[in-house]
Amino acid sequence: MDHAADAFRTDLMTITRFVLNEQSKHPESRGDFSILLSHIVLGCKFVCSAVNKAGLAKLIGLAGETNVQGEEQKKLDVLSNEVFVKALVSSGRTCILVSEEDEEAIMVEPSKRGKYCVVFDPLDGSSNIDCGVSIGTIFGIYMIKDGDEARLEDVLQPGKNMLAAGYCMYGSSCTLVLSTGSGVNGFTLDPSLGEFILTHPDIKIPKKGKIYSVNEGNAKNWDGPTAKFVEKCKFPTDGSSAKSLRYIGSMVADVHRTLLYGGIFLYPADKKSPSGKLRVLYEVFPMSFLMEQAGGQSFTGKERALDLVPKKIHERSPIFLGSYDDVEEIKALYAAEEKAN
Repeated sequence: MDHAADAFRTDLMTITRFVLNEQSKHPESRGDFSILLSHIVLGCKFVCSAVNKAGLAKLIGLAGETNVQGEEQKKLDVLSNEVFVKALVSSGRTCILVSEEDEEAIMVEPSKRGKYCVVFDPLDGSSNIDCGVSIGTIFGIYMIKDGDEARLEDVLQPGKNMLAAGYCMYGSSCTLVLSTGSGVNGFTLDPSLGEFILTHPDIKIPKKGKIYSVNEGNAKNWDGPTAKFVEKCKFPTDGSSAKSLRYIGSMVADVHRTLLYGGIFLYPADKKSPSGKLRVLYEVFPMSFLMEQAGGQSFTGKERALDLVPKKIHERSPIFLGSYDDVEEIKALYAAEEKAN
């Protein structure tokens, strides 16, 4: 046994240690936020384990069938939703939960109520499970305005009011990317320890990227600025080299690559989806929060994404996010169009 190596392994910055270090910077803190985050982390570990077994469960005929106890085996997205709802409610720190899987917001029973609202997509990109593409969980955390009374308005806040946001990507490794409002940090699950270890401290997105990411199959329905921008990516007029196209179709994976390598991810509005496709509360806001914290930008085609005030919990919005300079370009195209009109 290599004792020196083992000793080194105990000096790792785990996500628990990281969150507690952050907490110690706020002497007034009672640890509620740290407890809530530890429950989210537990949910991510559970879903990671379930995702890794998904293909096998199908091979031996489990998903969608009835098991020995007479319980129906649940599809992964339904299972993930239940895992997160239970983890969040049992933390005793939440009052309202908004999930992509549930039509209505979940009001936590008074005896288990806390001061936080959590918005989340338990398994984004779940249609990609069967082909082994990375999928993930996206979440954002708000604090309720009035300590005693939780109301739906408490989650219908602009994204800039979020306290924290993050995603967990289940891919070749299980990676959790988190921001609590002072930079972005990435943690990777070490399966031998069952712990998330800090592997990407203080992530900063490059100011300009060489990659654009969009579903070009929708090109015929795009508006002018989007079409012009993509044309410019492919046929630059300023002598620069063309951008590479990378599109996975799983938001977590596409945004993760954009965050690390730079570039721009866009899901614009089009004739088919005039409000865009991605949901404001638990897709657009958390990812925009992370992008801005990493030094990038996020834009809806009309305004800064985090300034948007949602009217409904499942509202959708167009989104352009990524490297600062790349998003500046698309903003200039929209501004020019508005001037022309």
